[in-house]
Amino acid sequence: MPFRFLSSSLLVLGLIAGAQAADSLTFSNAWVRATPPNAKVAGGFVEIRNAGKSVDRLVSASSDVADRVEIHEMKMAGEVMQMRHLTEGLVISAGQSVQLKPGSYHLMLMAPKKPIAEGQKVTITLVFEKAGKRAVEFTAAKQPPMAAPDSAHKH
Repeated sequence: MPFRFLSSSLLVLGLIAGAQAADSLTFSNAWVRATPPNAKVAGGFVEIRNAGKSVDRLVSASSDVADRVEIHEMKMAGEVMQMRHLTEGLVISAGQSVQLKPGSYHLMLMAPKKPIAEGQKVTITLVFEKAGKRAVEFTAAKQPPMAAPDSAHKH
């Protein structure tokens, strides 16, 4: 009997911790680059804010509009811009924001199944180590949208 109570208590605490982790993440300015016909890739961009007390990690992403979605980083190596797939994911520190934006961290939608039209809504599921799966709606645009004040929202 004590074991059953202990395991039930641990399960409840785990669910509470998971819910708190999920509630601590907010997403703003989510957009994907509209693509021409036959595009082989598309970029996805969003600001992720972790208002929680513990670090989380974006470990993967997926979308019905592309064969796969990868987490990438672009950075200068000397005088050469390099892009790499972040196979270990992207850390979102407690109390911090990470901007996925052109020329920096971003999502790479590999092999879009059809062109992504300007104004189209695209759902990308972001998977976090602690917060789990979060479906985020991105809007297709040719250029980054202007950030509105207090545009953060929870999903």
